[in-house]
Amino acid sequence: MRATAQLLTLLALFCTSETGHAQSPAPVPPIAVLELFTSQGCSACPPADTMLKAYTERADIIALSMSVDYWDHLGWKDTLGSSKHTARQKAYVKALNAGSVFTPQMVVNGAAQVVGSKKYDIEKALRATSKPAIGSPIALTASRDAKRILIEVGATESHDAVRSATVWLVSVSPQIDIEIKRGENRGKTLTYHNVVRDIAPVGMWAGKPVRIELPATAIVETATRSAVLVQIDDGGPILRATWIAQ
Repeated sequence: MRATAQLLTLLALFCTSETGHAQSPAPVPPIAVLELFTSQGCSACPPADTMLKAYTERADIIALSMSVDYWDHLGWKDTLGSSKHTARQKAYVKALNAGSVFTPQMVVNGAAQVVGSKKYDIEKALRATSKPAIGSPIALTASRDAKRILIEVGATESHDAVRSATVWLVSVSPQIDIEIKRGENRGKTLTYHNVVRDIAPVGMWAGKPVRIELPATAIVETATRSAVLVQIDDGGPILRATWIAQ
């Protein structure tokens, strides 16, 4: 993860703070974030994968599917699995004192975890984590064109001490169908929604306005959508999130 951060720092064309005359973007309604940690080799995961689809259709939620790689030994190597996703899930387990990793696990706003197939628990966690972690919501805008990605994070109005937060760039494929030929889901064709193809740190935020400019190639070629998350610490609460307009 550290090497990725260094690489994208080199790719960044422009990044300024308040002293660099960046302006705070206008506030927009908060968007909740759901992260489903799933696996093609997990027999309990398909119901959660199907349930995620309904959340991907909501304008007030960024719902993401993150396939892990630690069930590959069960007879089927997850074609969407990523060690980055596994590392992210382990960071959440540590931060949330969740005990151990499992699938399907749903992390809500980086602040709560539930079984990903239990809608009642997901909705309860959404309500419980709806309050901003640092008081007033921060502003966040993101856009892209053929050459560049522009991300702007506003200042906090909270008087509380603001810990450093990471700005994440998430590359997403809206839908992928996978035919499973071995393992626990053998013979099934499973559909995955808002599949994360890559997640990478592209900047930091510590309470003052920040402007980050990246080349459009920072979004991986296999993705047709992208999002930005502003998140405290490694596996901490998500302060703000948005889809990248294009």
